[in-house]
Amino acid sequence: MTTSARPTTTAAATRTALIAALRPGYRADLAEGTDRFFAARRTDCPWCGATDLRSRLRTSDLLQHKPGRFVLDECRSCGHIFQNPQLTSAGLEFYYRDFYDGLGEQRLGGVFGTRSRVYRRRAESVLPHAAGGLARWLDVGTGHGHFCESARGLFPNTAFDGLDLTEGVELARREGRVVRAFRGSFPELAPTLAGQYDVVSMFHYLEHCTDPHRELAAARQALGPSGLLLIEVPDPRSRYARLLGRWWLPWLQPQHLHLLPAVNLRRRLSELGFTVLLEQHGEPHDPVDLLAACWLLLDSVAPREDAAWLPGSPGRGRRLLRGTLFLAAAPVLLAAAALDRLLAPVAGHARLANAYRLLARLDVPQRIADGNPAAPSASPQDGCITNVW
Repeated sequence: MTTSARPTTTAAATRTALIAALRPGYRADLAEGTDRFFAARRTDCPWCGATDLRSRLRTSDLLQHKPGRFVLDECRSCGHIFQNPQLTSAGLEFYYRDFYDGLGEQRLGGVFGTRSRVYRRRAESVLPHAAGGLARWLDVGTGHGHFCESARGLFPNTAFDGLDLTEGVELARREGRVVRAFRGSFPELAPTLAGQYDVVSMFHYLEHCTDPHRELAAARQALGPSGLLLIEVPDPRSRYARLLGRWWLPWLQPQHLHLLPAVNLRRRLSELGFTVLLEQHGEPHDPVDLLAACWLLLDSVAPREDAAWLPGSPGRGRRLLRGTLFLAAAPVLLAAAALDRLLAPVAGHARLANAYRLLARLDVPQRIADGNPAAPSASPQDGCITNVW
C-alpha cells in the first residue's frame, strides 16, 4: 500500500514545487493587469467585413481560471462568431502557457492518448475518396501526433507529417508518430510545402487561429492537384451553445478566437477552388456537453486547485472542501455523462452536435493570389496553437 502510493505523492510534491517556482513569473506578468493582452476592439466582422455586430457571450477563463474577461461577438450578416477584442501575441502566450505544455502537458497528453477511436473515425471519412492511394498527409495542429499514429493503421503506405507551433510536434517525431515535424506558423511554412500533400487535415485547429482565411489559403498551397482538405471544428449553431450558455465547453475562452458556421466555411472553400465532398454533423459529435457543463459549473464554485497564477497555494482545508464537493456531486456528473451518451445517436438530427466535419477536394490547380479582399490583413501573431479536442 505504501509503495504504490509513493509515486503519486512524489508527483504531487514535484508539481507543487514547479508551481512555486513559476509563481513569481506569473505575478510579474499580472502586475500590469490584463488589458495589455488584448488588441483594439473591431467594429467589423473579420470573416465578411460587415459592421452589424452583436455581443454573443461574456465569460471568464473557466478551465485554468487565469484572470481576464472575454467577449465573443456575432456578425448579424454572416453568423461568424469571434473573440472581440482579440488576444495579442502576448495574450496568446500568457493564456496558452502551461495549458498544453508545462503544468498541463502530462494531463492533456494522457487525454489525447486515449482517443484512438475518435482519431480512427476521422481518418475513416477519407477512405471512400482515397482509391488511388495517398502518398503524403500533413496534419496541421497535430499536437503530440496521436491522430497520425491512429490513422496509420488505415493508411499504412502513407507518410504522415505533423505541423504545430508547440514542441509537441517534435515529441511526435521522436516517438515515431510523424515522419517530418514542422514547428511554426502554417501560412509562413506553406510556401516551402507547396504541392507536396495529398491530404491536409485540420482537427479543431481553425478556431484557434488569428486569421482562418490565411490558414485555408495555406492548406490550398500545400495540396497537390485533386488534394483533399479535411476540417473539423466546433459548430456554433449547436443548440447546446444556447441551452448551456457560458458553460458550453466549445466556447473555450480565451483560446477559441473564431467559430465558423458550416455554410460560411463551405462558401469560402468553394471560392478557393474546392468542391465539398462530405459534410458530417452527428459523426464528429463528442458526447460530453452536459458532463462538461456540470463540471465547469462545479469547478467555478469549488475552491481552486493550486496554480502558479494564483496569489498563493490553497490550504489543506480548502483542498479537502474541494474534494468533498466533487465527491458529493459524483451522482450528478454520472447522470450527465449517461444523458450525453443517451442523446449522442440523435445529436446530428436534433442539431445538438457540438462539431462538424468537412472533406473537400481541390479542383483548381492554380495557386491562390495574394491580397484576397475578403480576408483581413495579416497580424504579427498569425498562427494557431494545438487543439484540445
